[in-house]
Amino acid sequence: MAIFSRSSFLLLLTHILVLLISPCSAEIRSSEIRSDDRAIIPLDEFGFTHAGRLELNVSQIVLSNNNPDLDRSKLGFFLCTRDGWAHVYQQLEDGEIPCALQSDLVKSVSTFSKLQPNQGNFSVVFSENDADQYTLVFANCLSSTKVSMDVDFAMYNLDKSGTRDYLSAGRTVLPRVYFLFSVVYFALACLWVYILYKKRLTVFRIHFFMLAVVVLKTLNLLCEAEDKSYIKRTGTAHGWDVLFYIFSFLKGITLFTLIVLIGTGWSFLKPYLQDKEKKVLMIVIPLQVVANIAQVVIDETGPYGYDFIWKQVFLLVDVVCCCAVLFPIVWSIKNLREAARTDGKAAMNLMKLTLFRQYYIVVICYIYFTRVVVYALETITSYKFLWTSVVAGELATLAFYVFTGYKFKPEAHNPYFVIDDEEEEAAAEALKLEDEFEL
Repeated sequence: MAIFSRSSFLLLLTHILVLLISPCSAEIRSSEIRSDDRAIIPLDEFGFTHAGRLELNVSQIVLSNNNPDLDRSKLGFFLCTRDGWAHVYQQLEDGEIPCALQSDLVKSVSTFSKLQPNQGNFSVVFSENDADQYTLVFANCLSSTKVSMDVDFAMYNLDKSGTRDYLSAGRTVLPRVYFLFSVVYFALACLWVYILYKKRLTVFRIHFFMLAVVVLKTLNLLCEAEDKSYIKRTGTAHGWDVLFYIFSFLKGITLFTLIVLIGTGWSFLKPYLQDKEKKVLMIVIPLQVVANIAQVVIDETGPYGYDFIWKQVFLLVDVVCCCAVLFPIVWSIKNLREAARTDGKAAMNLMKLTLFRQYYIVVICYIYFTRVVVYALETITSYKFLWTSVVAGELATLAFYVFTGYKFKPEAHNPYFVIDDEEEEAAAEALKLEDEFEL
């Protein structure tokens, strides 16, 4: 059976080409501001240690108001913590201060006060010795003035030897975390190959598909580890993020496809897919393309550099995909319940029904944990421990992979083969009790 149609393959190639030509700015970022009159323009977030640095280079500065008497001290950059910004916003709302740059809760990096009327650029190096999570913000307190400029900045921490670390304080251990998990998945792939070899007489095509999912997950984590490691050292990705996004896309597609195929019983219960099951795949695959494009835009432009709609698109598409993959499992459970009462093979169908119920519950728990609990952890955890949400998500994914492999591993005696009369009679009795309980 051809799982992917020609149109899906073309979508995949198109997506890869988009990735290859997308700009990658990583932790050394650039931002172009054109004729912008917003009072506050957030640029990026970073977790500083006690030896933090900010290098800021502003060029091509053009103000819509060329009045030489213009108060340029009301234009500038500052750093502010998340908690501090809430109080600054309250000060502005209450009228205590007319400009965010005047608040005693912000740390002014540089203003345009020393900028001459014909001067269009300046650079500054700012040292931050108070460890915390900061947001770099540009403030324009001249409501009638529009600003155009190019902003290049790099935020990093210095270790004891003076080496720069371009990863935020809460993410500096991520290269080791991703590499460790890639080793674990590599070991799982080797173990799965060994199991397939030992049980080759009872191996189905779905088992090789499982192997492909584990291999892609291994490559995805390995590329992410190298990507984060390179950014940690240099501040830029230099192509490693392209490989990461490609393997991330392939891993996402194959994982959702695997859940759908297992949910339909493909290769276990039947060698084909019904039309409605094919439609689910044809919905999930294009949506995964859209979700990955949205993720690229969000990751590559920073927390404040993307259009808000991309975040909404990503969340909506991800939720739709997660819901869509549950339908085949529900259909299989319904069909098995009906078959258990009509075809005289109550025991075998009851065992299949129990297995699919368990898998349905585990898929829901996996989706809930990785989409809700992990996000909550990232929101409430201190900036110094942001890596814990990554570990939690990877541990949940690892547990899901292990559960799927264990429950659907190739076996000579499993729920998909014939069982004896005694087991069938016991199962029939169990079904009878279950029906009485439901009544």
